[in-house]
Amino acid sequence: MTRVRILRADDVREVLPMTLCIEAVQAAFVAYSAGEAELPSVIHLDVPEAKGEVHVKAGHIHGAPAYAVKVASGFYGLDPAATDGLVLVFDATTGAPIAILLDGGLITDTRTGAAGGVAARWLAPETVDVVAVIGTGIQARRQVEALRCVRPELGEIRVWGRDMDRAMRAAHDIGAMVSDSVQEAVTGASVVITATASREPLVRSAWVTPGAHITAVGSDGVGKQELDPELLRRADVVAVDSLDQCRRLGELQHALGEADRAVELGRICAGEAAGRTSQDQLTICDLTGVGVQDVAAANAVLANAPAAAGQWLEL
Repeated sequence: MTRVRILRADDVREVLPMTLCIEAVQAAFVAYSAGEAELPSVIHLDVPEAKGEVHVKAGHIHGAPAYAVKVASGFYGLDPAATDGLVLVFDATTGAPIAILLDGGLITDTRTGAAGGVAARWLAPETVDVVAVIGTGIQARRQVEALRCVRPELGEIRVWGRDMDRAMRAAHDIGAMVSDSVQEAVTGASVVITATASREPLVRSAWVTPGAHITAVGSDGVGKQELDPELLRRADVVAVDSLDQCRRLGELQHALGEADRAVELGRICAGEAAGRTSQDQLTICDLTGVGVQDVAAANAVLANAPAAAGQWLEL
């Protein structure tokens, strides 16, 4: 008989604060770039009639007690958008299922925000006077939360979205002011965060000043795009979570000529490649989301969950 632990969103939230997730995700990026992780291709499933996207990601970090398979969905025809998901966790010694994390997409949201926190730790200016957030969904909130973990003293925050009501709600949640245009939000910003489902460039190169850092989160599928490709050509540092994946799914798919100089974030974290080395550099991090982030988060949850948390299911 197999005993499987079931943890729900509230259980996960209690034991996976953003600060902890940032450290777990950074270690996962280092392991992945060092060849110490297994990462199969992402499965994408579209549900076009409901503006739905489903992603299936899996991974194993060598030496970790568990590997994981995650299913996450976002249905964007609703207001607010409906996000959901679960993580299946398996013993890395026997392959037996050990946990089902019915987190409702919380792990995806947190580890995606955490990746932005890792990127900002190594690539953002030390002083962040202005933050521009392009997008009004959950990542508008989680990316700012993570940024505050690594750059606690933020200046003005601006948010832009196509829908004014959503923009106002996001601005309220993150302590921002609403901008009337992307250009208005981005002009003079020290950090630019893009977190939309756009399929055309939103941020133009001419609007971004030298010394800025851009964390691009939204492009995680073929055809998605938030950045003017000229930005990647201009950038002094182009970082990616996974070079192979970003070539196919990220901003890099629209600027493949820059792939040879793009560097994985894990190598920067490990000190094997340079991140920001001066305050006037333009830096970009292209984040598509990799399965090792989910594995790292799932292992952190199980390591920190108190014995009384959740339920046990006997199979």
